[in-house]
Amino acid sequence: MLRINTHPKHHKLAAELVKKAQKNDGLAPVDLNSFWNDDQPAKADPFGKDIPQVPLGIGMSGECVFAELGIEQDYWRYGRDKQWMLELNRRYNDKAEKIVGKRLLNEPDPDTVPESYPRFKKLHDVFEAENQWHDRSWWLMQSADNPSELDALLDRVEGRLENLREFMFPDDWDEKRDQLMAKGVTPPRYRHQRGPVTFAASIYGVENLIFLLHDNPDLAGRLRDLIVKSMLGIAETLDREAGDTPGTAPRGFSFADDNCYLLTPDMYEFFAYPILKEVFGRYAPGPDDRRFQHSDSDMGHLLPVLGKLELTGTNFGPTVMVDDIRAHLPKAVISGQLAPFTFSRNDEEGIVAEFLRDFERAQPERGLMFGCAGSINNGSRLTGMRLIMSAIQNYGRY
Repeated sequence: MLRINTHPKHHKLAAELVKKAQKNDGLAPVDLNSFWNDDQPAKADPFGKDIPQVPLGIGMSGECVFAELGIEQDYWRYGRDKQWMLELNRRYNDKAEKIVGKRLLNEPDPDTVPESYPRFKKLHDVFEAENQWHDRSWWLMQSADNPSELDALLDRVEGRLENLREFMFPDDWDEKRDQLMAKGVTPPRYRHQRGPVTFAASIYGVENLIFLLHDNPDLAGRLRDLIVKSMLGIAETLDREAGDTPGTAPRGFSFADDNCYLLTPDMYEFFAYPILKEVFGRYAPGPDDRRFQHSDSDMGHLLPVLGKLELTGTNFGPTVMVDDIRAHLPKAVISGQLAPFTFSRNDEEGIVAEFLRDFERAQPERGLMFGCAGSINNGSRLTGMRLIMSAIQNYGRY
C-alpha cells in the first residue's frame, strides 16, 4: 500500500493505537467531550501558543453516506432529491453522534429552506463553457480548440464585459432581488473560483493551454487578463446588488486549482500568479484576510511563486509536505496533509502514521489543521475519523 514519507517509528505508534481500537469493536480510545472542548480553541487559532492540541480539519462530506450506510452510490439523486438527502444525512448523523460525538452533515428541512435567487451567469458562462454532468460530477466543457477560435471567443468576452450586469442576470432579477432583500436574504457574493490554470485548461484544453503559453504568449496574456477582468467584474456586480459599498464588502478569496501542477514555475508566474495577485489585492489585502488555495496535486515546485502571495491558508496535494509548505508560507494555516486515498481505503495504520508525520513537522511553528490533502471521498469512515481524533488526543498535544 502506498504511503507517503512516513517513518517506521510512526508506524510503530500507529499500530499500537490501531490494536487498541480493534479490541474495542473498531472504536479508537478517545474522550469525546474533552476532544471537542480542546478542538474549539485550537481551530479558532491553529497558531495559538496556548492551544492544547492540533485542530481537526475533517468534518466528513455528503459523499461518505453511501459506504457508511451500505447503500449504492447515487450522487445525482443525492444532489437533487432533497428529501432523500435529508433522510440519508439524518441516518448518517445518528451514527456520527455515537462514534465521534457530533452530527456532522447538514439536515435542512426542505420546507424551511430560504428562497434562493434566480440562476445568474458566472465566469464559465462569460467564456461560453458549458457545465455537464459526467460520471458522478460536473465537468466544464471546452469552448475553444485552437488559437483562432480562442481569439474570437475573447472578442466576444470583451463584448460581454461592456454590459456585464445585463449579461449576468435574468429578466426577473430585479423583482426577485427586491423581494428577497426585503426578507433579509442578500444575493450571494463571489469569493471562490476554480483556479486560473484549471479554468483555462477546461475551456481551452490542457495540451492547448501549455502550447499556447509556450508558442503564443501574447494570446495567453490576453486570456489571462480577461479572466481576471471578468472575475473582478462579476464580484463587483454582485457586491453592488447586495448593497455593498467600497470598503464594506466581505473580505477574503479562495481558489481551487488542481491543474496548477501542469505548469512550470515560469509559466505559472506569467499566467496564474497575476490573476491571484490582483484578486487578492482587491478582496484580501489585509495581513489576516483569507487568501486560500486548494490544489490537491503534486505542485510543490510552485511553492516559491505562491510564497510571494503570502497565502493565509492552503490545502495542497499529499506529496507536498508540511515543512516544505511552511518554508515558503510561514503564516498559512495548512489544511492537510492526509492522503485522501489513505482515508477512503480505511488504511488505519497509514492514517495515524501520516498524522504523526505531519504533527512532527508542524510542531515547531504550529499552524496545522489536520485533514485531507484534497477531497473526502466515499469510503472514508466515521471510525477512521475517530481514529484521527484519538491520535490527536494521544499524540498530538502541544
